This record gives sequence, structure tokens and C-alpha cells, in this order.
Amino acid sequence: MKALASILPGLMRDLGLEERATGWRAVVEWPALAGERIARRTRATDFRDGVLTVEVEGSAWMHELGFLKRELVRKVNQHLGGSIVRDVRFILARGGIQR
Repeated sequence: MKALASILPGLMRDLGLEERATGWRAVVEWPALAGERIARRTRATDFRDGVLTVEVEGSAWMHELGFLKRELVRKVNQHLGGSIVRDVRFILARGGIQR
């Protein structure tokens, strides 16, 4: 009998869930990946089909982050150990960013 921990990675890969699970790490670990300055004004909320969705506190921040997008994608992928995130989609947060 095999332990679940030994079969789970292969099963997730076979079901096509490995990339999605890795991408969700970017959502969970966004504050550390983005850095304190950006994390205070943003919150990662979703990962789907290679796109990380990040809520932003206001349009000025959204504009500024547009210039940093390429660097953020590179930094996130470096942390995740592969080219998991293809794009970051910034959307305006409804009701502000709450921690």
C-alpha cells in the first residue's frame, strides 16, 4: 500500500491540476512576492489559465502597477520555479483592500 503523499503529485499531474495548484501558491504568497509597499495596496484573488488576478486599491496604483507587470510576472515565476503565470490582471477593488 502506498502513502497518499507519494501518489498525490503524480495524480495531480495526470489530472492537469499541478499547474493550477502551483498558480494558487502565487495567490496565497502574494504579499511576500509583491513586497510590503505593493502588498499594502493590492490583494491577489484568483489564478486561472495562467492569469493571476490582483485587486488594486485605486486607479493610480493600477496605472503604476501596469509598468511593473513584466517584473512582477518574472518575480512570481522565479519563486514558483517555472513559467506558471503568463500575465497579471489588475482590477479595481470593491470597497478597498482589507487585510
